[in-house]
Amino acid sequence: MVKTRAWRNGDAAERDFPVDRVSDLIAEPDTFVWVDYTDPQPSDLQHVEEELGIHALAVEDAVERGQRPKLDRYRDSLFLVVYDVGGLDDAGDLVTHEVKAFVTERALVTIHGADVDTGTVERRLAANSDTADHGVPWLVWGLLDAVTDHATSTIEDIERRIDELEDDLFEHGTPREKQIQRRSFRLRKALGVFRRQVVPTRDSVASLLHGDAETIADGIRPYFRDVEDHLVSIADSVDQLRDSVSSILDTNLNLASNRQNTVMKKVTSWAAIIAIPTAITGAFGMNVRFPGMSHWSGLFYALGLVVISSVSLYGVFKKKDWL
Repeated sequence: MVKTRAWRNGDAAERDFPVDRVSDLIAEPDTFVWVDYTDPQPSDLQHVEEELGIHALAVEDAVERGQRPKLDRYRDSLFLVVYDVGGLDDAGDLVTHEVKAFVTERALVTIHGADVDTGTVERRLAANSDTADHGVPWLVWGLLDAVTDHATSTIEDIERRIDELEDDLFEHGTPREKQIQRRSFRLRKALGVFRRQVVPTRDSVASLLHGDAETIADGIRPYFRDVEDHLVSIADSVDQLRDSVSSILDTNLNLASNRQNTVMKKVTSWAAIIAIPTAITGAFGMNVRFPGMSHWSGLFYALGLVVISSVSLYGVFKKKDWL
């Protein structure tokens, strides 16, 4: 599926026109177009290559899935790869969608799967239509800004989940070490994916602002700088949150170890208390004469020793907080 839109002199001019007309439209003065492909076939991209003169290597990369986030510069175009974040699924895994784009002086061609909603980009462009006279850089900014906002929302969700984990660590009641550990590992995995697929977009935007693609940012530089600031903040948050998750895992292990030590102290204390009656009854059961042997007084004497020694040990252990 393909959607097409054209702007002339900063105003919306046409939409849903055939791709065959792209080369004709961009030949007109002050006109630029956006071609949006959903799951295109290789033949569709060859068509774009002919219309816009896209480099064959860029078209080859656009066909292959699993590209790393990057910004490649060719003689007359740029090839941009970013990942749109769809949040965390029910299992706690990070959902990302690959988005690729060809950027020329008069055209933006985006390529993505059916799970990417470009409506967010369209609404963002409509809300900032007063800057449409900047042309293709305005379209590129709309795409990057939408991707960055989705990433920011996901980071905030991850931060909230980490706060919940920290609260659960010291929650009274039945210990849930395995559950906390499982949730922590999933969050750390999600942050790892975030760092590999989303954080590198910061370098692409920095290249647009300060590097080899300076003309793309001309006239709309403050908007790109705002996106860059958000991406830098996201990168810092990812590192901080990874440290927080590691701290939660370490704390969880320490708490589990402390609980195990407490249990061992209690078991040891009760074992010592139980050993006293065993030792006393064993001593009174030996085949030797002792005061009160074969009389009720001997029984009361033995029971008295058992009670006194057991209560004394219980008091000592209780005072030392072993029980």
